[in-house]
Amino acid sequence: MKIAIQGIRGSYHHIVAENYFGQDNAFLECMTFAEMPSLVLNGEADVAVMAIENSIAGAILPNYALIDESSLSIAGEYYLPIHHNLMALKGQKIADVKEVYSHPMALLQCRKFFNRYPHIHLVEDKDTAEVARRIQEQQLKGVAAIASSLAAEIYGLDVLASEIQTIKDNHTRFVVLKKKETPRVLTKASLKFVLKDTSGSLGEVLMELAKHQVNLSKIQSLPIIEKPWEYAFFADLVFEDVQEYKNALKDINAKVSSCKILGEYQNNYK
Repeated sequence: MKIAIQGIRGSYHHIVAENYFGQDNAFLECMTFAEMPSLVLNGEADVAVMAIENSIAGAILPNYALIDESSLSIAGEYYLPIHHNLMALKGQKIADVKEVYSHPMALLQCRKFFNRYPHIHLVEDKDTAEVARRIQEQQLKGVAAIASSLAAEIYGLDVLASEIQTIKDNHTRFVVLKKKETPRVLTKASLKFVLKDTSGSLGEVLMELAKHQVNLSKIQSLPIIEKPWEYAFFADLVFEDVQEYKNALKDINAKVSSCKILGEYQNNYK
């Protein structure tokens, strides 16, 4: 199987792809999320693995828009515990580090750790593991990366500090994107809907979900670019009875301006 991931070997996307699909696969490395949908649509990749939200930093809003704009479907999900580590060339110590490069999300999640080291300058970069590789290839002294322990192992770096994320119980939710197909097990769905401009319209939608025993596990609003000050809602629904979900969907459609199913899949939250 060919799997599109954001980042390179040793990145958190790479770890998720291996955990979800196994190691015996080809990984297509992308430096931006925007590259990924087209790789699946044109057949270069069978699926894409994309981060969608983090338990500390919240939703990755641009990725919701990417999924919505593509014709891909969410076919699965994976929750990865995030363990951030500070790493540098062998023999380096924290006192030697002048700059730390990493993905903006990783920097945000570790900011409290660096309050203890005011001499270190934090610099945003495209990918956690790519920085680790660059440090090794260019033998960069005085520079460190925040990345996974797998990245340190792959690129031969020393871990200067482990578990440096501010909140230790830190998880990122990833979704698996592929061309539309009928799932074998169906216990969760992701929707995008736009409300009618009437008082209480969101409450009516929530009442329909409750009536059909469908749990709203997440709801996120996102501006509609073409319509200033109007918003679309992205929602995750969890259910046990597929027919009740379908009945809820039918009733919701009658109460909103538009409703789009982004994916139907098996709930993987534990």
